[in-house]
Amino acid sequence: MSHLHKRFTSDQVKELLERYLKKEVERSYIQEILAIKKRRFFTLINQYREDPHHFSIQYQRTTPPRISPEVEQNILKELTIEKRLIQDKETPLKSYNYSFIKDHLRKKYRQKVSLTTVIRRAKKHGFSLKKPKRTTHDREVLTRYVGELIQHDSSYHLWAPAAQEKWYLITSLDDYSRLILYAALVKKETTWAHILALQTVILRYGLPYCYYVDSHSIFRFVQGRDSNWRKHHLLTDEATPQWKQVLDDCNVKVTYALSPQAKGKMERPYGWLQDRLVRICVREDIADIKPAQQVLRQEIHRYNYQQVHSTTQEIPYFRFQRALKEKQSLFREFKISPPYKSVKDIFCLRTDRIVDPYRHISISPLQFKVHADPHKQVNLRIYPLNDEISEIRFWCEGELIDTQKVKNSELKDVHF
Repeated sequence: MSHLHKRFTSDQVKELLERYLKKEVERSYIQEILAIKKRRFFTLINQYREDPHHFSIQYQRTTPPRISPEVEQNILKELTIEKRLIQDKETPLKSYNYSFIKDHLRKKYRQKVSLTTVIRRAKKHGFSLKKPKRTTHDREVLTRYVGELIQHDSSYHLWAPAAQEKWYLITSLDDYSRLILYAALVKKETTWAHILALQTVILRYGLPYCYYVDSHSIFRFVQGRDSNWRKHHLLTDEATPQWKQVLDDCNVKVTYALSPQAKGKMERPYGWLQDRLVRICVREDIADIKPAQQVLRQEIHRYNYQQVHSTTQEIPYFRFQRALKEKQSLFREFKISPPYKSVKDIFCLRTDRIVDPYRHISISPLQFKVHADPHKQVNLRIYPLNDEISEIRFWCEGELIDTQKVKNSELKDVHF
């Protein structure tokens, strides 16, 4: 088969690409017409998006420029760092990222090289791995509305090797738009950390139709599996975990991934984030969670507002906004349901206590005097204000009877 530029003019190819972008013709038909493969097709699409007016398929033969010894040295230096990270079993990296090296050379050293140049040097000097056999999986978007399904997950890895400790990355992603609604690094995975994620998403975007999570004990109680559950989650008196009680109060459904394959499908969209976060933390020698969180925010912004998603072929933010504009949304306005008065009554940890004959209730080792009759049940809604202080809101028979602030260190029975 002859070259593309010998069979078609640039204008003919532009017309076909434009019809694909307008969703008038499917990709498979255009590939067959042009007799090109998928990789070549998306290369043309990217070139056309970058500069539609000067798009051309005309081939110009030029002598490839030689890179300077300094550039060569920096490429090998970055490849060596990649190899060390891949060999470290504590990091989540399993393969080389040549595109990241190309971008990093431009940002850090102000050296512009092609991806092909990086790949050639990698293969020449042994910085490459055999491609693993890929299992077949479905990457299509199965939802029709923003807010229809929020994928919520956490990953535990050595994000910043210089810190010499693993952190949890908690994320929430809208399935339809692929917009990441929430992302935070925390040192400990706690019920409160996941409730805080709910609060952030719901107060900013509204109430979604459904959350999609795995069967972690924070999200779901399974008696046969969690033999020590009541010991580890002393605050939850029922078989419904605290996190789900919040969603129940908000009338939001929860769907569980019941198999490793289903959980893997949920985690795949975060692979790029894990990949870049580790690499940047290593290059910048980050050893503390606060600067790592800044890197995370930068990468989330890049992903949400600048990067075309491989599945939707749209930038997540603009896909999300278009759906809202076209009323293609299942988000609902969040309102505090009576008798509750504050978001602190909804996004909180909760437990029940019975008033003793002296009108006291206790959460070991604390004891509180309350304005309620003996033997009445009081519902305590506990809202951490910061790492040190929590506010306890006392509810009895649909009325707020008291509020008190206590030190978190004194709440021995509360699993934050």
